[in-house]
Amino acid sequence: MDMKGYSVSWTKHKKEPYFAAHHTRRQQQCIQANHDAPEETSSLNHSLKLAVSTTQNTLLPMLPAFVVLLLLVTSISTAFSHPIASNLTSPAHSHLNANNTLRPAAVLQKLRRIRAHLNKINKSPVKTIKSPDGDLIDCVFSHQQPAFDHPLLKGQRPLDPPERPKGQPNGETAIESFQLWSDSGEVCPEGTVPIRRTTEQDFLRASSIRRFGRKVRRDSTGNGHEHAVVFVNGDQYYGAKASINVWTPSVTDPYEFSLSQIWVIAGSFGNDLNTIEAGWQVSPELYGDNYPRFFTYWTTDAYQATGCYNLLCSGFVQTNNRIAIGAAISPRSIYDARQFDIGLMVWKDPKHGHWWLEFGPGLLVGYWPAYLFSHLRNHASMVQFGGEIVNSGSRGYHTGTQMGSGHFAEEGFRKAAYFRNLQVVDWDNNLLPLSNIHQLADHSNCYDIRVGSNNVWGTYFYYGGPGRNVRCP
Repeated sequence: MDMKGYSVSWTKHKKEPYFAAHHTRRQQQCIQANHDAPEETSSLNHSLKLAVSTTQNTLLPMLPAFVVLLLLVTSISTAFSHPIASNLTSPAHSHLNANNTLRPAAVLQKLRRIRAHLNKINKSPVKTIKSPDGDLIDCVFSHQQPAFDHPLLKGQRPLDPPERPKGQPNGETAIESFQLWSDSGEVCPEGTVPIRRTTEQDFLRASSIRRFGRKVRRDSTGNGHEHAVVFVNGDQYYGAKASINVWTPSVTDPYEFSLSQIWVIAGSFGNDLNTIEAGWQVSPELYGDNYPRFFTYWTTDAYQATGCYNLLCSGFVQTNNRIAIGAAISPRSIYDARQFDIGLMVWKDPKHGHWWLEFGPGLLVGYWPAYLFSHLRNHASMVQFGGEIVNSGSRGYHTGTQMGSGHFAEEGFRKAAYFRNLQVVDWDNNLLPLSNIHQLADHSNCYDIRVGSNNVWGTYFYYGGPGRNVRCP
């Protein structure tokens, strides 16, 4: 199919009036931030004090046994009446205890761990913006963001913009809004970065506190992760670029996800895998809803103990005050109607060696410092583009979680999801088309892929699928 005149983007193309219509702006509310870190509620403190006081030896001789018992029961009831404690004992969190019962001490210990982690990653904002989807976006001084908690980054400040790769096309104009929280035009002040606030509920949805904000080990050997991707290897790569079609795939299990992204990879798929990742994802466990969200990820040990999504640990340094990593993307593509994509580029700065991320035409998001990595400190040995889902098998058959648009590649434009204008960056900081492309759909009856090339979209592919169907039982 000749797609000239149908190339779509979140950037306005002069020859494409079809996509010139603006979506409706949403009203947002800006609220002044509370600069104090969240503390445990007074009721919880009160119940703790009661529990402690009733065990004091000085109290026992003076009170009848039934009074002591009454006070202990009261303290336990108060602790469980706390909303977080109540949530911990709900069926949704039955994995926390085989008998679906928790001792008060275990509940309170978990709460303390969660709140300690929240105090670490939620920094004091100078301003907070409330998004229509319920997110709170905190505007945090750039030098106080989580990245600078890292031992190798303490005391530093964000770097100046790097040298961009040669061969970057001109002629695109950024649209005014690309995330729900900023649809009204509200932005964080200069000198700050927008950070999606993490909540107690975010932690309570996670399978464990230790794994919160992290992927599981990734391979294609039956761990439930399924892919439809293209990749190049066998050379030294210093970056990658593509435009990624944005959809809202259905995710049918709370512990599954569906994503579309770029991977920059070095090392083996054993314990020393290094990756840098960026794209969009739908993850009910991580975000609590089914919106597609802009995300980043990194690891230096095959997703074991290092790295995380977004800014949920120290590492990635954000430099932009207009993009909130982890926030919902708006607008989104509609089946057989208007289409939207986001342009992403990752590349290694020739001067300092850090890996930078660009969103759209020239909007720098930030960088991964080179010294976070081992193999990627030098260059990448593989670049990969495409979709990934998790098939948990929780129902005894293949998941109905969709990839891309939820439709197979053969349906083509406006119906199947796509990547277009795939490129890599070479040792001399040049953007080049892909060569020696490989493709992989490890469960092609569930999700497939078709690669093509033309003068408008360069190297492109359609991909995705519905998951469970008559050919994918």
